[in-house]
Amino acid sequence: VVPLSLPIGMGSDFQGIYNIWEKNIQLFLEEKKQKVGDSIKFDDITDPKIDEMIGEKAAAQLREELELIASVYPEFDREAYVNGNQQPVFFGSALNNFGVRELLDAFIEIAPMPQPKESDLRIVKPEEKNFTGFVFKIHANMDPKHRDRLAFVKIVSGTFKRNENYLLVRDGKKMKFSSPNAFFADKKEIVEESFPGDIVGLHDTGNFRIGDTLTAGEKLNFKGIPSFSPEHFRFINNDDPLKAKQLSKGIDQLMDEGVAQLFIMEMNGRKIIGTVGALQFEVIQYRLEHEYGAKCSYEPLSIHKACWVEADEKSEEFREFARLKQRFLARDKYDQLVFLADSSFTIHMTQEKFPNIKLHFISEFRNRD
Repeated sequence: VVPLSLPIGMGSDFQGIYNIWEKNIQLFLEEKKQKVGDSIKFDDITDPKIDEMIGEKAAAQLREELELIASVYPEFDREAYVNGNQQPVFFGSALNNFGVRELLDAFIEIAPMPQPKESDLRIVKPEEKNFTGFVFKIHANMDPKHRDRLAFVKIVSGTFKRNENYLLVRDGKKMKFSSPNAFFADKKEIVEESFPGDIVGLHDTGNFRIGDTLTAGEKLNFKGIPSFSPEHFRFINNDDPLKAKQLSKGIDQLMDEGVAQLFIMEMNGRKIIGTVGALQFEVIQYRLEHEYGAKCSYEPLSIHKACWVEADEKSEEFREFARLKQRFLARDKYDQLVFLADSSFTIHMTQEKFPNIKLHFISEFRNRD
């Protein structure tokens, strides 16, 4: 990380921010800390005017901290940032609208233009004429009254136009979108056109999955949008038998969002929720109750890793694998076979014993026809 701004003081002594990127200071204008003054540029941090503005003690501390930053952190390198090897850090408060402008102004300067993206057929460049894009997020219940879902599509190339037919590559469907949305904070508006790098929200009745590719007609799939193996696993139980349908629908829709994954045991049909973080279990429980009227509870489960299975299910080797591991086999939401391993040792031994059965820690390949 590389700090590109620094707070002047902390807590009750907080006065403002020194912008390392632009070499200027922005201070609060009043004690309530609700109004921000204009930025004052300083090419030299030793300028005595800084002492007059913020006080000698605060100025000395600021200079000391800036000297420490210069000696500990590397200089900001835009190429390293674009390659994902360096991350700029800005201090501020969206609540008080403080430090936000500095972040946005720097982002406009340092952020990369839309980049080429690899597909299973070729590299797609943003300047190409024909539209391509991919679904990277799905959000259920954007409006709880209507149970609607939005699929968020990032545009890779060409121009996306309202009311034009586009191909959902996975199932070969042609689709037309009459009200594509653009977003700013909690506001959304219908857009006529969107361009490479833009995010557009498409109303979805259950057609989309995360990782889906939309094109003007070309049959290609974008790579690198995998569904990772969860780190935490729990059985999910229905706490209200009268709301079984609501619970099933809620689980189904929330899993589509990609924040968690559903596994159904082959032996007994019990449902398992897998998440990356433990807090997501509470979020799912809360949303099921408040958005779907369904109550659930969890049971702990000792699983180390979910491994997606790629194998010839008619082979003798697979039949032996399925017989020995039947207590640990499940199906994910898309009916892909998953081996729920209880330890890394189990995975290692399984791969040694069954060399022709591939175990994947991501489920990206499941979306390929």
